[in-house]
Amino acid sequence: MAHDREVLRMIWEGQIGICFQADSDEIVGIKPEPFYLMVSRLSYLPLVTDKVRKYFTRYIAAEHQEGAVWFDFNGTPLRLHYPIGVLYDLLHPDEDSTPWCITIHFSKFPEDTLVKLNTKELLESHFLSCLKEADVLKHRGLVISAMQKKDHNQLWLGLINEKFDQFWAVNRRLMEPYSDQESFKNIPVRFYHDDDFTYMQKLISPLSESGQKKNLSDLMAELSTPVRQAVGFRTHGIDLHEETQLQWMSEHLSYPDNFLHLSVDYKII
Repeated sequence: MAHDREVLRMIWEGQIGICFQADSDEIVGIKPEPFYLMVSRLSYLPLVTDKVRKYFTRYIAAEHQEGAVWFDFNGTPLRLHYPIGVLYDLLHPDEDSTPWCITIHFSKFPEDTLVKLNTKELLESHFLSCLKEADVLKHRGLVISAMQKKDHNQLWLGLINEKFDQFWAVNRRLMEPYSDQESFKNIPVRFYHDDDFTYMQKLISPLSESGQKKNLSDLMAELSTPVRQAVGFRTHGIDLHEETQLQWMSEHLSYPDNFLHLSVDYKII
């Protein structure tokens, strides 16, 4: 189990270097230098907004300073309720050593594209709803419903303060099979393809009909169709080996919302 804990900590400590730039149409006077930040892959853009807003506000026209902040990469608005690591892997699939350059905006919020999460309370509500959905899939909701409000608070505070031990002291209960079971009922997973921000969900059992633990090669077969074949998966910037078991992945490679977020590579048949 010591090695498993090392995997959890390595995932927890994954970071992305981000170069934040201001929207040139919103700047008054001298163009500011970019703002650089190392950000947790597991975090969300609204959790770093205060630092970035504080740096750029003095360069922004007064009528825009209190606007709802949003971000884009090469013209693509970034989903505020997706983990940063998921956004990066979808839009920046070729890992390199250069910072990810994204633009901060203080006006013209694209309400037809983005969910407005302009307070941490709204993001917390979204995060907890994901946790509950994941637990329904894994344990029929029995584990999270038995938790107290202080447990939910501890999960959230552990995430936003990047406290591994604080978060996992509670999350380990969500990551264990229920009672005498050897695996989860279903694997909470969201599938993404290319840079399309829509994801697909389907019921994925960790076990085959014969009771054997399924691996990624089994999942490839489930996702393949007569016209396209699933040939690879990526998460946390890692290309996953096809023999990796789904149960192990769910326990060790899920994001804090308890979902696996997998980018899928397809080959046209």
